[in-house]
Amino acid sequence: MLKEYFQKARAISIVTVCVIVTGCAVGPDFRSPERPAVKQYTPEPLPVETASAPGVAGAAQRFISGSEIAADWWTLFHSESLNALMRQALADSPSLAAAQARLREAEENLRARGGTVYYPSVDGDFSVVRRKSTGASFGQPSSDSSSFTLFNATVNVSYTLDIFGGNRRELEALRAQVDYQRFLLEGAYLSLTANIATAAVKEASLRGQLRAAAETVSLLEKHLEIVDQQYLVGALSRSEVLAQRTQLAQVRATLPPLEKELAQTRHQLSVLTGKLPGEGGLPEFELENIELPAELPVSLPSSLVRQRPDIRAAEELLHAACAQVGVATANLYPKITLNGSIGTNAVKIEDLFSTGSSIWSLGAGLLQPIFHGGELSAKRRAAIAAHDQAIAQYRETVLQAFQNVADTLRALDFDARTLRAQADAELAARESLEMAQEQFRLGAINYLILLNAERDFQQAQSNLIQARAARFADTAALFQALGGGWWNRDQRIDSAAKLDKP
Repeated sequence: MLKEYFQKARAISIVTVCVIVTGCAVGPDFRSPERPAVKQYTPEPLPVETASAPGVAGAAQRFISGSEIAADWWTLFHSESLNALMRQALADSPSLAAAQARLREAEENLRARGGTVYYPSVDGDFSVVRRKSTGASFGQPSSDSSSFTLFNATVNVSYTLDIFGGNRRELEALRAQVDYQRFLLEGAYLSLTANIATAAVKEASLRGQLRAAAETVSLLEKHLEIVDQQYLVGALSRSEVLAQRTQLAQVRATLPPLEKELAQTRHQLSVLTGKLPGEGGLPEFELENIELPAELPVSLPSSLVRQRPDIRAAEELLHAACAQVGVATANLYPKITLNGSIGTNAVKIEDLFSTGSSIWSLGAGLLQPIFHGGELSAKRRAAIAAHDQAIAQYRETVLQAFQNVADTLRALDFDARTLRAQADAELAARESLEMAQEQFRLGAINYLILLNAERDFQQAQSNLIQARAARFADTAALFQALGGGWWNRDQRIDSAAKLDKP
């Protein structure tokens, strides 16, 4: 009897699945937006090669159009300290862990909904009921009554036919949400690596500025000793001594803000790598230990929309909004639900699966919306408006992405020229200071000229260091603006299927 019971339950499930009506999916079918029909990022063609300058970060950089971007682009800076920091961050970053968890959540929501769309719901039910009946129920004297226990075991099967494709559109929207979270994860990965590279360059720049300021302080302190001695013998006035002390105090005053900014940058690097600021153990960065990449790959404009994670994420939001229009449209049409059950009942538990105790039922229900006060039509119009909003947001994301790339490309060109100019200015200031020092020692110039030469040299040093750091920072920004090369990564950072290559 038990075998017969399960065979009947299986038969009902098979019949229910076979009755599935595929129907048509109402609502618009999603198509990826057209790629921008442009051939360059800036109105004027970029130079093939940026200007060169002597010293650190002075190498000329060549723009290579259409070249592939390495997934581990930061290794092009040839800094083992930076590479080690990246490895630690990618392993321990809480922002990446949160993005991965959000992706898993979206995947499980898709699986949960898919289980109810593709398969019927099957539930088992077992109940025990104690009842009492009177004779009046069966035309007997009311004094006659009896009580009994009823045991019931059933398997219930139900399935809603997806005739108009509302459930499939809902699954389509959930798949788009999974892809959206996947691209948000790629965006978090890219932002993390770019932020670490930028923070490392900033630290190196601050260390250079601090060193230059400390050297200037040492130089001014020596000059102050000479000025004090010359004042004592009457060779200089009191005002010239005060001017030297003012200059020294002003340069000293620049040290604490630089030290504060350096400490905060170190704290930022700690947090980016998933460590508390007090743990320490971070490498120290110097501009001299970072190499400027000589070749810069520049993706074709037509490829950018398939490479930038933010654009791909915006596209998936557009996809989800498109599918929701189909869901809202399908809700205007009838829904058909099939129901079936098979089971057994008996007054004795040992007779529950005996011959003659089986029960079964088959049924179907039709739900046709008739009047909801305009709710369903309004929701469809709202879904269409949300779709229009997603289109506008996608277009805005594309425009901002192209602006980001154009700004960075122009910045690299201007950075190279700025560095060359700052290198020339620093050299001239250095030579001017050396000449002023010698002339002052011989008494050929007054102290005010020497003071101005010292001030000019200190400022030229600081400007040169910042110009060098700008080339490194904007080079990292270019790799970020072009998408970071995630499509060339061998190892996935999520548990889902590998992302499609652009």
